[in-house]
Amino acid sequence: MKKLGFGLLFILAGSSAIAATLRESFDYDWKFARFGKLPGGSVLAEPGTPPVTAIASSEEAANPAKNAVDGDPQSRWCAASDAKGQWLNYDLGAVATLGGFLIHWEKANGNSFKVEVSQDAQQWQQAIAPRPIDEEKLTLTYQGRARYIRVTADGSTANWASIRELKALNLKQQPITPRAPDNGNTPTKPQDPAFNDSAWRALDLPHDWAIEGPFDMAIENETGKLPWEGIGWYRKTFDVPADLGDRRLFLDFEGAMSQPQIYVNGRLAGEWAYGYSSFRIEITSFVKPGEKNSVAVRLENLPQSTRWYPGAGIYRHVYLSTTPATAIAHHGVYITTPKISDTAATVQVETTIDHAATDATALRISEEILDGDQVVASASGKPNGKSLISTLAVKQPKRWEIGSPHLYTVRTRIHRGDDLIDEKLTRFGIREIAWDAQQGFLLNGHKVVLKGVCQHHDLGPLGAAVHTRALERQIEILMQMGVNSIRTSHNPPAPEFLDLCDRMGILVINELFDIWKLQKYGKTNGYNIFWDDWHEKDVHNFMLRDRNHPSIIAWSTGNEIPELGRTDMHWVPARLRELIRKYDTTRPVTAGSNNPSAAHNGFQKTIDVYGANYHLEAYKNTLASLSDMAIYASETSSAVSTRGEYFFPASWDKSQGFFDFQVSSYDLYAPGWANRPDLQFEALDKHPRFAGEYVWTGFDYIGEPTPYNQDQTNALNFRNPEEREKAMKQLRELGNRAPSRSSYFGIVDLCGFKKDRFYLYQSRWLPDKPMAHILPHWNWPERVGQNVPVHVYTTGDQAELFLNGKSLGIRKKGEPHAYRLVWEEVIYQPGELKVVVTRENKPWATAKQMTTGAVATLEVTADRSEIAADGSDLSYLTIRALDKDGHLVPRTRLPVAITATGPLDILGICNGDPTDHTTMKPADPVKASIQVFNGLAQIVIRSRRHQAGSGSICVTSTQTNPAKVKITTL
Repeated sequence: MKKLGFGLLFILAGSSAIAATLRESFDYDWKFARFGKLPGGSVLAEPGTPPVTAIASSEEAANPAKNAVDGDPQSRWCAASDAKGQWLNYDLGAVATLGGFLIHWEKANGNSFKVEVSQDAQQWQQAIAPRPIDEEKLTLTYQGRARYIRVTADGSTANWASIRELKALNLKQQPITPRAPDNGNTPTKPQDPAFNDSAWRALDLPHDWAIEGPFDMAIENETGKLPWEGIGWYRKTFDVPADLGDRRLFLDFEGAMSQPQIYVNGRLAGEWAYGYSSFRIEITSFVKPGEKNSVAVRLENLPQSTRWYPGAGIYRHVYLSTTPATAIAHHGVYITTPKISDTAATVQVETTIDHAATDATALRISEEILDGDQVVASASGKPNGKSLISTLAVKQPKRWEIGSPHLYTVRTRIHRGDDLIDEKLTRFGIREIAWDAQQGFLLNGHKVVLKGVCQHHDLGPLGAAVHTRALERQIEILMQMGVNSIRTSHNPPAPEFLDLCDRMGILVINELFDIWKLQKYGKTNGYNIFWDDWHEKDVHNFMLRDRNHPSIIAWSTGNEIPELGRTDMHWVPARLRELIRKYDTTRPVTAGSNNPSAAHNGFQKTIDVYGANYHLEAYKNTLASLSDMAIYASETSSAVSTRGEYFFPASWDKSQGFFDFQVSSYDLYAPGWANRPDLQFEALDKHPRFAGEYVWTGFDYIGEPTPYNQDQTNALNFRNPEEREKAMKQLRELGNRAPSRSSYFGIVDLCGFKKDRFYLYQSRWLPDKPMAHILPHWNWPERVGQNVPVHVYTTGDQAELFLNGKSLGIRKKGEPHAYRLVWEEVIYQPGELKVVVTRENKPWATAKQMTTGAVATLEVTADRSEIAADGSDLSYLTIRALDKDGHLVPRTRLPVAITATGPLDILGICNGDPTDHTTMKPADPVKASIQVFNGLAQIVIRSRRHQAGSGSICVTSTQTNPAKVKITTL
């Protein structure tokens, strides 16, 4: 085989060479620029479009920001909530000399407002000091030069921020007409081949523009305070050989956020809507063989379209696929295993051909099953029209199991006579799954209790940009806890994730949507606006892409959908199940239900397996309603905590652990709808018909920082009244938006550092692993002589606690706590806290917590000291703040500086603090800074493409000597 031109793969067959399908990376050498709403409150019009003159912190769909500058006092801008600190930004297009402002409010309501001005949307100065809205029309004087005008207003329950007209006035008190901004480009549009993108940034994919930040307090923390809204353009050029002949070209996008439009040589070649869908665009008729060709991709993230951080940009991989005129169709091999025994397995392979040839009758399809390099079964036949179903037998099959996920490969070939036309390799596993109303979930005939977590798609400091090693590391950490299943919440995952689950033996509930036809949670631009035109296409792509993965055990059509309680809308889930069954009948259809009535109102008839979210009090009735249906807990617990944070007293009231924008890590605290893990365990043990659970969530994620998830949080339970007032004053100044930018739900934090809860779940899910874990840490100098309750998580059944060698008593499981051991009254004194655990009266495990000294040194360790020099491989580095004896100093908050040398780039930094606003993707790839949080921080290092060699990462602080680690790229 040899590669010609831009990558055509030729297979030598007999005396002729036939071009077969080739799929190659299209990730490299792009140019990128952002338009529309930009960080800092500025707005930049797309080249070739009318200038965008107004943007807002939020807006109602019917009352957008542009209404405030359209010259029509009958229209208005209205904020999307009653939050304080809502702003409207007016762009004059160029710096002008101002004499004042005219603001026509919807009404004089007494709320406060202020006006600021800027020449660059970065440096702002106050033009009008805070004052009340005491007149409907206000003419205000101000002299200065500015391009941007920002009016910030406080809303109230009765009167949201709302402006009918905003005008800038010149020195003669006349309105200033905005100018079209000069974007520094030729007046062509970005899709035009001649467009001048020399000022755009060069980058490779995958790319998430929002993770680059900066964090902005004016952005809702529901979506992580990152600038995900707006428009992004990507451009690149590529060569097409002059001898393309009858071969076809496709661009395969694994995911682009969102509403991608793909232009080739200036013409629209295709588009999609859903940012989580993989899709293919044929570009054959758009390219110019023998010439330089251009591709441009436009993306737009709409406001009010998501309730968590979605990411932005072409955040998954893109491939250029070249196929012969007669080829195996895209995702055209479908493999099932209808009969399996210990002696033989029947494997059915359905192959679909995509062809333009007129001699289709001369075609032959061959199938071979490979176990490694060995052919273990084969078959061939002529297609019936465009497809062929082949049946093969594998003797003594090696089954795909959780602990031994054996994978086979089907090699599919199309022949015309003696010539090989095309071939494709498809991985699959031989396994049987079943969902039973009484036994739960069965894999290969044996019951498997689902020990699952829900996972959002972001990768912490890397944002939404897909990195295979980052996904693999997440799964590795979860497996250490005992996880055997993951629910993809609430959208199709990257295909690399499913490949990893196949290889690593993780069961998957693959979820498609968070919104169906009806609007949800006020998201006026949610998937509901795409439903009518796109849901069938999204089901098609979702199913064809993923149906060969042995890891997938159910198809979830959605999560907490309003249609659950609408009997007149149950045709929607019924239609989705019908569509899914067109493509696969080997797995059941499910959905996550947060409405207990859905178990008996008819919704249950539209799915095959019932997923129950929360509502432990309804478990008994739900099971009674679904006596003949398999059921699992699709979303559980939603306990919250911050790694290494503890507050006193350690109340067992789930609403009492929220202080200082953090959450106590005693693992007792949860929002109103949720529960501490112990209560969930108790409910599942009481109702063993549940197949298992999926905890919300495995990892922390960006956005949704419950309990600080709303503009005016109800959980600011500061203990000190002065501190409470100080915090509330800060909130008022910040528009009453809590600073939290990432979730507290995770069992591990945003870095992947384990919280205490990790060990509670490990004690349940790995019951035969000798382990013990003590919390809290033992550095409490301000609490000498005061009570510090001690909790122990262990797989043992009994334990004795010692403080400085003195026994504090023995605790047994179930007396009174079934899932943790608790010493409620421990009077703190520094020293050593030790627990000795037994099981069935035999030694089982021990654990310690030590009072440490001050920080004396930094330690930097890498999870991998050798990585591939492919421009995508990663090494995760952990910074630890240690005392002179090498113990982690738990309450450390220490700024550190990071420097990379050699063929290494700093891809991300993080510390797991949900309130830290340090940009997690450094602008400089070789220098960064971060604060160690509770003793730990993280650096993510990426290799440089085609640069092998040795490099190092050096970490320095003002309190310690430098620490260094060496990384080699191969």
